[in-house]
Amino acid sequence: MLKFAVISFPGSNCDYDMYYAIKDILKEPVEMVSCDTESLDGFDAVLIPGGFSYGDYLRSGAIAKFAKVMPALIKFANLGKPVLGVCNGFQILTEVGLLPGSLQNNRDMQFISEYEPLIVQNNKTIFTNEYEKAESIMIPIAHGEGNYYCNETELESLKQNHQIIFTYENNPNGSVSDIAGITNKNGNVMGMMPHPERAVEKILGSEDGVRLFTSILKSFKGGILVE
Repeated sequence: MLKFAVISFPGSNCDYDMYYAIKDILKEPVEMVSCDTESLDGFDAVLIPGGFSYGDYLRSGAIAKFAKVMPALIKFANLGKPVLGVCNGFQILTEVGLLPGSLQNNRDMQFISEYEPLIVQNNKTIFTNEYEKAESIMIPIAHGEGNYYCNETELESLKQNHQIIFTYENNPNGSVSDIAGITNKNGNVMGMMPHPERAVEKILGSEDGVRLFTSILKSFKGGILVE
């Protein structure tokens, strides 16, 4: 069994979406963990959900990086264990330095909530091994600051190290190189703006998000993850 932690911050509003995706769809052990916890011992994977942590004051994720859980999260990531940040979770991962770049206001300065087709650019990761390379999948987005930016040096590094995992077909927010999701160099930390946890049942409009979570499970059972 793979034990997941969903870290909840004041202002998180997708934490239970993530929790029930693991509990009801994967049927794996999962716990809601306060951002005030100081240990992630006993967990095998950490999920950082979307929402508006601390009201997104200053900028998205800027205050969350000072939460008590952050030293434990950084330690967890440095051990090579899987960390997934979605939407606000992606923003938090860039703020704390676990992923390069930053998330800025959408190109048209408007909040966007809709299904978007993504292209799987790298299916050789612990998060995407259940997808086909270049496969088009439908995952919903819901953000006002989803415009991913990094400088040219960082972008070249992302490309050379195959860290660009998902790209938008239509780039709704202006992200550089159509980027929708990236990993760190080690491949165990991923951030993405679209919401896979909202695409796990047909009634939601798509089941394409399920395979992201089953990819983590497959990697764990196959002994790919670092203990």
